[in-house]
Amino acid sequence: MPLRHRLLLSALLPLALAACDSAGDASLKVLVIGDKGDALAKGIRLPPAGQLARGATTEGLVSLDAEGRVIPALADRWIVTDDGLSFIFRLRDGTWLDGAPLSGENARDALRAALAALRGTALALDLDAVEEVRAMAGRVVEVRLSRPSPDLLQLLAQPELGLTRRGRGAGPMALKQSGDYAILTAIPPEELGLPEVPGWQSSMRPVQLASVPGRLAVASFDEDQADVVLGGSYDQLPRAAGGRFLRGALRMDAVLGLFGLKVESDTGFLADRANREALALAIDRDAIGAALGLSGWAATTRIVSPGTIGDPGTVGERWEGMSLTARREVASARVHKWQSANPGAPPLRLALPGGPGADLLFGRLQGDFRAIGISAQRVAADAPADLRVIDQVARYPRAIWFLNQLSCAIARGPCSSPADTRLLQAKQASDEAARTALLAEAEQEQAATNAYIPIGVPVRWSLASPRVTGFSINRWALHPLMPMATRPK
Repeated sequence: MPLRHRLLLSALLPLALAACDSAGDASLKVLVIGDKGDALAKGIRLPPAGQLARGATTEGLVSLDAEGRVIPALADRWIVTDDGLSFIFRLRDGTWLDGAPLSGENARDALRAALAALRGTALALDLDAVEEVRAMAGRVVEVRLSRPSPDLLQLLAQPELGLTRRGRGAGPMALKQSGDYAILTAIPPEELGLPEVPGWQSSMRPVQLASVPGRLAVASFDEDQADVVLGGSYDQLPRAAGGRFLRGALRMDAVLGLFGLKVESDTGFLADRANREALALAIDRDAIGAALGLSGWAATTRIVSPGTIGDPGTVGERWEGMSLTARREVASARVHKWQSANPGAPPLRLALPGGPGADLLFGRLQGDFRAIGISAQRVAADAPADLRVIDQVARYPRAIWFLNQLSCAIARGPCSSPADTRLLQAKQASDEAARTALLAEAEQEQAATNAYIPIGVPVRWSLASPRVTGFSINRWALHPLMPMATRPK
């Protein structure tokens, strides 16, 4: 084994020991790319490992299966009224972990608390149609809406909408901390007030979950010290692409979302929307995809990913018919004009994560900006910056999700009030054609502000051993742990 790998894998010794002590050799070892301790993160703005742990230990009314489909969770069935303004959930016949029966009242209180905790987040904007949560007879909860929300079930299945009682979820897994690692074990059905299933325990295995840097995650999988690696993005993609894995181990999720640059400074060169557009004009998006080795990747100049539900096709790619050379000539003229009046401007600070893919992205962007006379300086992902890479997967495939992410209610830096106005009008429109037209107008208003510079769709990948069951690629890049906890037959 190469010395580099031996040194990396030595850092996993506590993980292996924790697995042996708490779960035995039969446990499933799952590594998520991220920072140390992410699997134990608390709060609302969770890293990927924290989302996985939350989703495994704290179910909502509904959940997502391995293929990203909405399935029953605390609610075993539901109906939607004909007008789309009421979702009525029938809770399963079971208990919370403290033994209290699931009821309409305590589920209502838990959902209200979860919604309140989201205030100030983009997810709260996605859920702003929720008008009231009511407890009805017995084990029934009603969610009333101010307007139809066809993606409500998808939203209620998000990890952040997991329901708790006295700070604890109702499974389906229990978490035990071992240092920076999480040991997750499936809870026997009878402990949740459900019927006993003969032989159930022999079909399940514990899950050892840890969050580690990308190079350690890939090297561990390469040396068969991990069964699954999750949370892969563009920044670590070259490591995965260069791994010595069995054919089919690298899995790519075909996701939609935002992958581009968010402008966070509204002073100096970036105070003028035309100057911000100059940066967007200069970027060679196809060259970025090629540098990252992406085949069939969708580069775009649009805010809303092409192919979203209800996209009328009236908003096209920007600057169609203009060559890259012509775009850069326009951008260079704007830069020269501004620099003539503002000599000695400092480089633009561009915030990116670490990793070889991020190195490639910065190199391309730095060269693109240099081509029009702009200097760029790289800073850490969490440092103050003029431009920051945004890399977010859409929670549901509609234009509203994209526009909510850039709303003035949560955005740092420049934003578009006219776009927010059109978005609100679209949400309130009763006519589908009017709603679609208003969303297109909102996207155009947002694009004209140049507060967000699109590059393409996000990149999401995983590594999965052939031994793993219950893993499937999906459009949300969410891979729940409970299905993977099933032992191979």
